[in-house]
Amino acid sequence: MLTEGRMPKCLNSNGLKWVAIITMLLDHGAVVLIENRILGGPFHLMAAQTSPYIAMWWKVDLVLRFIGRLAFPIFSYQIVEGFLHTRDIKKYGRRLLVFAFISEIPFDLAVFNTWFYPQYQNVYITLFLGLAAIWAVHRYEEEGSLWKQALAVGVCCSLAQLIKADYGAFGVFFVVLLYYCRNRTGMQTVLGCAALAWEVAAPLAFIPIRMYNGRRGDKRWQWFFYIFYPAHLLVLAGIGAVLY
Repeated sequence: MLTEGRMPKCLNSNGLKWVAIITMLLDHGAVVLIENRILGGPFHLMAAQTSPYIAMWWKVDLVLRFIGRLAFPIFSYQIVEGFLHTRDIKKYGRRLLVFAFISEIPFDLAVFNTWFYPQYQNVYITLFLGLAAIWAVHRYEEEGSLWKQALAVGVCCSLAQLIKADYGAFGVFFVVLLYYCRNRTGMQTVLGCAALAWEVAAPLAFIPIRMYNGRRGDKRWQWFFYIFYPAHLLVLAGIGAVLY
């Protein structure tokens, strides 16, 4: 069990974000370049067993996707931390929403090889809805209204599922779960790992999360972390178009 006292507190907010974006880059690289280009889309284990070439790339893909499972839990945790420490929640939400729109074309180009793919939306949408949900929960916590909290979370989860945002209703629910456990790190770790059990590697994200020391880090990196998501998707789409 990961406990507060056993983990070295060596990561500030920027360090934690670096872990998230590096693991995300590996994950998206596997999807865009290996699964969609080298392997040509969906494939089966039988194909990997009959072709050494496919088998090699299939194994590389598995490793990279395994590592990539750490990214979303860390981003979700950062949404909670951002909510707790931001001076202007509306400005924070607007930034997420603006980058959600900016990222949609790069996301569609990289993952679906088209300029417009309305059947699936990028993760910024999920994070924005997660932020909206915990903002509503916080507001109705102060009123002591559980049914309003539940209604707000339900609406945000339903919207994420309806528009097919990345991770769907679960993504919003996970952000809310981390928020409710914000003052009890042991419970946050246990419940977070349990919620992520369907993705084998994802619970490992709580290792760097528990290494977070609560410090922000250099503010000059703020825009880099926002821009990295659409930028790396454009680069991967470009590499995929040139090489394959």
